[in-house]
Amino acid sequence: MSKFEIKKRSNGEFQFSLKAGNGEEILASEGYTTKANCENGVQSVKKNSVYPERFDRLVSKNNKFYFNLKASNGQVIGKSEMYESASGRDNGIESVMKNALDAKVVDLTV
Repeated sequence: MSKFEIKKRSNGEFQFSLKAGNGEEILASEGYTTKANCENGVQSVKKNSVYPERFDRLVSKNNKFYFNLKASNGQVIGKSEMYESASGRDNGIESVMKNALDAKVVDLTV
């Protein structure tokens, strides 16, 4: 079963990651100053992950493939790991679309 994990960084910021059933991280957020904002970010991923057009398919300067998930206002709410191929990246997008909506939220800050 997939899950969102909410963690607190060493700098005090909160971050979430979406993990697939096998434990592999498929999406990670930027840092948030409050846990409430981080939790809102999780809900935004759940809401926006059902729209294929919200995923930007990108290539890094060193020719690695990755994607960003954006909210309806264009703000990036999550970024993937780097993939060796475009098909790997596309499989990552499929995984987010399949897993995010029903993923449970695990708060690792308590």
